[in-house]
Amino acid sequence: MVDLRQPVVVVLGHVDSGKTSLLDKIRGTAVQAREVGGITQHIGASFFPVETIKEITGPLYNQLAKSETPIPGLLVIDTPGHEVFANLRARGGSAADIAIVVVDVNKGFEAQTMESIDILKNRKVPFVIALNKVDMVAGWRGSSKFISEEVKKQEMHIQTALDEKIYTVVGTMSRLGFPSEAFWRVKDFTKEVAIVPVSARSGVGIPELLAVLVGLTQQYMAKRLERHTSGTARGIMLEFSEEVGLGPSANIILLDGKLRQGDSIVVGKRDGAIVTKVKALLLPKPLDEMRDPRDKFKPVSEVIAAAGLKITSPDLEGVLAGSPLYVYEREKGEEELERLKSLVESEIKNAFVSNREATGIILKCDTIGSLEAITDLLKKAQVPIRMADIGNITRRDVVEAAAVKENDRYLGVVLGFSVKVLDDGQSEALNRGVKIFNEQIIYNLVRSYTDWVAYQREHEESILFNELPPVCQFQFMKGFIFRHNDPAVFGAEIQVGKLKQKVHVINEEGKKVGTVHQIQESGKAIDEATVGMQVAVSIKEPTIGRQINEGDIFYTDINSRQAKQLLERFNHRLNEKEKEILNKVIALKRKSDPTFGYL
Repeated sequence: MVDLRQPVVVVLGHVDSGKTSLLDKIRGTAVQAREVGGITQHIGASFFPVETIKEITGPLYNQLAKSETPIPGLLVIDTPGHEVFANLRARGGSAADIAIVVVDVNKGFEAQTMESIDILKNRKVPFVIALNKVDMVAGWRGSSKFISEEVKKQEMHIQTALDEKIYTVVGTMSRLGFPSEAFWRVKDFTKEVAIVPVSARSGVGIPELLAVLVGLTQQYMAKRLERHTSGTARGIMLEFSEEVGLGPSANIILLDGKLRQGDSIVVGKRDGAIVTKVKALLLPKPLDEMRDPRDKFKPVSEVIAAAGLKITSPDLEGVLAGSPLYVYEREKGEEELERLKSLVESEIKNAFVSNREATGIILKCDTIGSLEAITDLLKKAQVPIRMADIGNITRRDVVEAAAVKENDRYLGVVLGFSVKVLDDGQSEALNRGVKIFNEQIIYNLVRSYTDWVAYQREHEESILFNELPPVCQFQFMKGFIFRHNDPAVFGAEIQVGKLKQKVHVINEEGKKVGTVHQIQESGKAIDEATVGMQVAVSIKEPTIGRQINEGDIFYTDINSRQAKQLLERFNHRLNEKEKEILNKVIALKRKSDPTFGYL
């Protein structure tokens, strides 16, 4: 009989779709409750042994998972669901045998859901849709763990409502090029994507979800899952830690081959690849999550892929989280070692940015995965990067940002994800007025920065815009002459825009009339008058009956530089009528100066 390895199952989906909660329900753990903000920040792995799957699925196991060569279980990789985690998801997707795409039943497909499916499509990874939060369908009642039984117990209008939500997903999937159907209506699992309604809260539908996964992998993926222990073993470093009684250790996912105690491995540090020996191999107990184990790890002499495990070695300190790991067989010689080192270094090098000639932000992260993800998002947001590196925020980072700030205050900042701001960095930032954004949730980091930039730009723009003369058209009202000159005071109606004190005024021929000295409404001085208001306006220079007359229309005056700014930088702040008046004033000015508004 052919020996099958456990398939690697990657869990993908939008933020808040319930990915970790779904796994928690199966594990009976509370990993999600200990995640910052309830959002998964790093890849983690859990092993679900086949005995547990049989216990959960009951009679369904034999119906959907019949096979002469059973799999030993499922290795589930839980990935972050944000859009910015495309790189980590892509890495997980390329290593995955099958995927679960978690979709919120009430929200349907969202941006990250579409991106997840696109990644799986590009890597030809089959997947199942877990339509989560089915218990949130209005009126839903249930007590059984089997969704196929629960649906039949619901009132007809609830069944109809669920069917409508399922067919919304079917429609979206069809547009993406995938035939799909509720799993109980699927005739050929190789041709249709199965949709399994589930609830991470109540657990309903989980038996069917696991049965479909096991059935698909055992019946249609046996060849892919045949154990191959020859060839170069490889994996991914998840995170380094210094643990009491263990010393330097790291959580890893072994994707291919076999790893033994005493093996030499090639791993990556900031300044290049190193070779170190594996001192111990430690496996989490089944159903434990590597980042949050409830029980002690079990020491073993060898591990066969696919597996999530902890390794110890004296040289692991400084190894980069998210970097690749390769097993080096010494009998293959120095050439093989150099090849593996080159592979590791090329993957690491692509993640870092160092261009001290560039004007851009400073980015510090805790892992390569975070660094890649945030760098990618910043590029999408067209935010230039001067330096992107791993580690805590130091004085040197702030000095770099301060140098950028001299040229661009919006880019002279430091962004940090899940790192500490060291004391010298904090005091330097206060001294130099450098802003630091340091978040524990990646979803918020770039948004916090871009929101700040947008607010600062808007604030700065408002100040500059308000320093310009407002675009205004107002009319001398007939029968409202209060004083003929020194200053001339008359009633005026604001027809377009707004009128402020101290602005210069021209008439319909473009000739200068004078400067608004004061504006009054009901005998009280006001700073500005807006459209529709009827106010008393005093202008020192003209005399009523000579330079100005009842019924005249006036415009606020501007110079060429101000006209250029209103046209090019602030045009979006003007309404259509104000734009019309601005163009009219510019046309009047260009009769005597053809370059007006251009220079």
